[in-house]
Amino acid sequence: MPDIRDRVKELRRVPASSLRPSPRNWRTHPKAQTDALRGVLAEIGFADALLVRETPEGLELVDGHLRAAEMGDALVPVLVLDLDEEEAGKLLLTLDPLAGMAEANKDSLTALLESVRFQDGAVNQMLATLAQNAGIKPPEFQPVGIEEQGRLDEKAKVTCPECGHEFTP
Repeated sequence: MPDIRDRVKELRRVPASSLRPSPRNWRTHPKAQTDALRGVLAEIGFADALLVRETPEGLELVDGHLRAAEMGDALVPVLVLDLDEEEAGKLLLTLDPLAGMAEANKDSLTALLESVRFQDGAVNQMLATLAQNAGIKPPEFQPVGIEEQGRLDEKAKVTCPECGHEFTP
């Protein structure tokens, strides 16, 4: 295997509104995706960094356009990559299609779907579609109980650990 370069320069936390969208971004984000992302952010929070590259005009998004758009002025984690414009285009063009090539292990997916619960209807709809697309029976999502609902609603507001800014995804 040839030497693989590490293109990650650093991890930063920056206001999402300061990030420039890539003018070559080819992906659009339907309402169902936006709603599901909001549900995941509300119940889990950020667990992945946006990918950016440095340009003379500032940090430009390579991946994470929807997350950045949803976060407003809140601080978000970004991985600053050492990419030129052509390399950024190559990454922009291939990230989602590569992930989409993965195939579902039906037994593992069924077990995972049975072991987790989301409060958010848009997330549950996304998971039902995932199950159907994998050729398995979609799980029957049970409503979250009133006691549990209260605990989850408290988590819906997120506080940035760096600046203390609160937001609701």
